[in-house]
Amino acid sequence: MNMNTQPKKQTAYSREIYRRALWTSFTKLDPRWMVRNPVMFVVEVGSVLTTALWIQALLGEGEAPTGFIGAIALWLWFTVLFANFSEAVAEGRGKAQAESLRKARQDTPAKKVGKLQVEKLEGSNVEHEIVSSTSLRKDDLYVVETGDILPADGEIVAGIASVDESAVTGESAPVVREAGGDRSAVTGGTRLLSDWLIVRVSADPGQGFLDRMIGMVEGAKRQKTPNEVALNILLAGFTIVFLVVCVTLLPYSLYSVQATGKGLPITITVLIALLVCLIPTTIGGLLSAIGIAGMDRMIQRNVIAMSGRAVEAAGDVDVLLLDKTGTITLGNRQAVEFLPVGGVSAQELAEAAQLASLADETPEGRSVVVLAKEKFGLRGTPLSSPHIRQNPAEYGGTEGGGMHFVPFTAQTRMSGVDFDGVSIRKGAPDTMLGLLQSSGNPIPPDLKPTVDNIARMGGTPLVVTRNQQALGVIHLKDIVKGGIKERFAQLRKMGIKTVMITGDNPLTAAAIAAEAGVDDFLAQATPEAKLKLIREHQAGGRLVAMTGDGTNDAPALAQADVAVAMNTGTQPAREAANMVDLDSNPTKLIEIVEIGKQLLMTRGALTTFSLANDVSKYFAIIPAAFASTYPQLQALNFMRLATPESAILSAVIFNALIIIALIPLALRGVSYRAVDAAHLLRDNLLLYGVGGLIAPFLGIKLIDMLLVALHWA
Repeated sequence: MNMNTQPKKQTAYSREIYRRALWTSFTKLDPRWMVRNPVMFVVEVGSVLTTALWIQALLGEGEAPTGFIGAIALWLWFTVLFANFSEAVAEGRGKAQAESLRKARQDTPAKKVGKLQVEKLEGSNVEHEIVSSTSLRKDDLYVVETGDILPADGEIVAGIASVDESAVTGESAPVVREAGGDRSAVTGGTRLLSDWLIVRVSADPGQGFLDRMIGMVEGAKRQKTPNEVALNILLAGFTIVFLVVCVTLLPYSLYSVQATGKGLPITITVLIALLVCLIPTTIGGLLSAIGIAGMDRMIQRNVIAMSGRAVEAAGDVDVLLLDKTGTITLGNRQAVEFLPVGGVSAQELAEAAQLASLADETPEGRSVVVLAKEKFGLRGTPLSSPHIRQNPAEYGGTEGGGMHFVPFTAQTRMSGVDFDGVSIRKGAPDTMLGLLQSSGNPIPPDLKPTVDNIARMGGTPLVVTRNQQALGVIHLKDIVKGGIKERFAQLRKMGIKTVMITGDNPLTAAAIAAEAGVDDFLAQATPEAKLKLIREHQAGGRLVAMTGDGTNDAPALAQADVAVAMNTGTQPAREAANMVDLDSNPTKLIEIVEIGKQLLMTRGALTTFSLANDVSKYFAIIPAAFASTYPQLQALNFMRLATPESAILSAVIFNALIIIALIPLALRGVSYRAVDAAHLLRDNLLLYGVGGLIAPFLGIKLIDMLLVALHWA
């Protein structure tokens, strides 16, 4: 399954999907299925009645010409089939995805491990029994070794290994999974490429991640969203109203013929045609396809929505909570400047910073070495080089002594190196200031202003010392992603508030927020602070979306209206979320909101078009139905349709064809534009409202001319 963050080449229009959709269109004619869609169920009942009237006409007892009744019946069946076809094509995409996922889900042998044996684990040499993967239950333990297929979803309790997740994500590059941290979740059906793992099963058979994915993309477990349910109720209401209107027209017609003494009463066939044309069949036939296609667009971008409600909620989101690192910024801070203090030269600071960073394998540490090389031509001299050991005075030290690396820890918040009596340190400002104060050495007066200035600019300052003497500050900068500010501006136009979440101090957070163009920020964020912020926004009537990957994100993800978990994240995070991003790209949240907006825009546009259609059909059918009794109604026939039969048949044919014509738009969605609700409503009314009024006049007239030319009317 080739999935990526960009929309894939559409396969929904393949011959196989069309073939399946055509067959499914007929199987969906089952009344037990059709009754779920009140509008199309009424059309199906009308099709059955007109078919019965056609058979009656064949027997010589027809209320109207046999050909006319037969043509109406045929096109009413087409209307139902086209509506079923639109839904079946949308479902076909999901079923194709489900087939790919089923290949990944297989019944494999599992090496079940006793619960007490994990404590005695020595490498992968742990006793196990071979069982079927289907026999594994939640909280069971199993071991996997190089080349094994992981039999079930779970959380790693021991080991570190490389895993091939291409069966799920489509990404061929292996990923590292290990016990503890935010990358401890594994998915059944993936393959272990190296080493070994002990895994605790997190889901019973049939409830795993792949199983849920298959159920959602296949549409078997799709539930109608609240907006979809509300729209169905509205459409059902319209249908009932027009049904009552059409039923009352028959006695009215009989009375009119009797009172005027001319004309013929309206026939059951014409009444059924009138009813079908007046009820909102267009949106009724496409509504389900629009919802399914919305979920499919998520799948195309490697996002699995666990419910249609989540996709729809994404379109109504008011607030986006976005992590700074990896979402707004590139993720790796880079050294951009050496700022000496206390009369120290910039080169002297750069030399000390480079030495302190030679053993630092973090991106930040490597960037310090690169900056020293670019600005001062300094090379990464090994600390054991004869030059350093023979000339320690150049570095403030004495001969003898040896080397000692000081790694960075979360407790000390500093790193460095000791050699030949020289002690070089670099670390967080508060830690380094404490070190200077404890040593009794004076603090240069320009040190704190330099640190504060870097923080105000959105950077991260690192103070460098040598033998407890401050040399200066390294300016680390978070690089804001290109184009992210413009995207936030677009979201603002749509009334969406963006909030940056970061563990940085408020000064740094404020500077980054200003550079990125977000509306607000939460600095020094804790799980409790995130949860509190979400609840505050929700209490104000706003819908909140966020991403997360760690166990500490699970409470906030569970609280958010749209919660996107990273596939690389922990099992609790994935279970708390209602969407999973297979690419583990935090920026994807913006795309998810755009897809949700597009879903709502598509549904609104086609609903507007469908209701506008009905207005135009009055002018085709009403004059044709009553002109024989009330000739004055011919004034409404400004399209100059050939005959009453031709007018009615043309309206019915157009009503059917417009559904099939709009299927590509329903599946693709209307073009997404970052505009506010007022502009969107105006544009919808102009394009789909006015367009919906005009299109039937043109379409019905052309069909009428064609029927006359073919002598079918």
